[in-house]
Amino acid sequence: MKNKICEISISKDWLVDTYIFYENQTIKRVFADNSLNHKLTRWLEPKQISKTIKDQLIRKCPEELKEKIMLILDYP
Repeated sequence: MKNKICEISISKDWLVDTYIFYENQTIKRVFADNSLNHKLTRWLEPKQISKTIKDQLIRKCPEELKEKIMLILDYP
């Protein structure tokens, strides 16, 4: 089982959009793209995440984990 570092939610309104970061440098996204789809899951590579989303994730990241999450996201 993977060791989770943290979950960061950038949900808007009632649509779920959460990114889960793991110690093995993997990223899982749990989201709903409309009201009928609940809890879709995708495993992502950092290059699949836009700069705008990365910015949002870093802003919401707990201060003590920012450096680690920035490394996982390949964030400048």
